[in-house]
Amino acid sequence: MTPPVTIPLRPGATPSGTGRDGRDVRWEAHRTKRRRQLVESALKAIRKHGAGVGMDEIAASAGTSKTVLYRHLGDRAGLYRAVVTAVDERILEEFTAAEAVVGERDTVERIAAMVRAYLSMVEKDPEIYRFVMTRPLETTQGEDHDPVHQITDRIAGRLTQALREHLVATGREDAAVLAPVWGTGIVGLVQSAAEHWLSSRRTEDSPLTPDAVTDAVVSLIRPALTEGRR
Repeated sequence: MTPPVTIPLRPGATPSGTGRDGRDVRWEAHRTKRRRQLVESALKAIRKHGAGVGMDEIAASAGTSKTVLYRHLGDRAGLYRAVVTAVDERILEEFTAAEAVVGERDTVERIAAMVRAYLSMVEKDPEIYRFVMTRPLETTQGEDHDPVHQITDRIAGRLTQALREHLVATGREDAAVLAPVWGTGIVGLVQSAAEHWLSSRRTEDSPLTPDAVTDAVVSLIRPALTEGRR
């Protein structure tokens, strides 16, 4: 019986089903790096030109063409999603750093630290915030998940965890079921406060600071968390 013909692999290649060759891995790493660079250029363009920045301005900031932008990020909705993901990662990093400073000794202060970190980022990058909150229509229709929910859901999750741990630790296990409600409600409160704050900063001579807004938000939360503490 004639033995089957074996086709030799090219140098550096791997058999089918055993993994990708080195060139595929390097090319994917290159695409990931290039995509990250383009997102950073988009953030710079948004800061310079505002939330209504166009693809031409973003391409100019990146020193490339719109064709390259479309190749790596897709259309404007794709660019928007990439920017939201970058902002999401930054927010969570800031939250982690803020919580690390406060520690777990006081849940109210943990929440205050997260609120303050969020508002400080809004103050530092107001146009980035406006860009994220002014999402393209095509990202909110059909089966597409609203990209902003990537941020709000994860923030609500962090708050919910902190609230649940606090309620259990203070002997209020029966109220722990309210943690998701409170966590989501705090996110909505802070988001609305941030939008009002940004608008008022344009018209008021002495706008509130992030600390002042944080104190106002926390003053509403503190009674619910300290009431009935054991």
